[in-house]
Amino acid sequence: MTASNKPKATGFRRIINASRYSKQGLVSALTHEAAFRQELALFLVSLPLAFWLSDSLWQGSLLVASLILVLIVELLNSAIEALVDRVSTQNHELSGRAKDMGSAAVLLSLLLAGTLWGAALWQKLMVA
Repeated sequence: MTASNKPKATGFRRIINASRYSKQGLVSALTHEAAFRQELALFLVSLPLAFWLSDSLWQGSLLVASLILVLIVELLNSAIEALVDRVSTQNHELSGRAKDMGSAAVLLSLLLAGTLWGAALWQKLMVA
């Protein structure tokens, strides 16, 4: 059976399949992506700090969300890099541009997280 006429899973089976694929993606990122492992370690260390640092549940949630955003963007960047490398290992301007843009997205997510964490830290240490 080809991919085009393969029966699609529906209902609960689709949810089970999607969960399995998501788990495979996370395991792959942990196995093959050093940057993802580093950012996950940062997340795990920072998680309890977010609620110590924050003055409200909303502020703590925003700090945690900023770290989760970094992980999401890193996963997308890794997917772009893997796809580009799968298509061709030859240097090409568009391949380089795609990888550079993915990297820039990670940088912007880190800057956003750093700004939010810096503001929370400033409020905790200087204003209080």
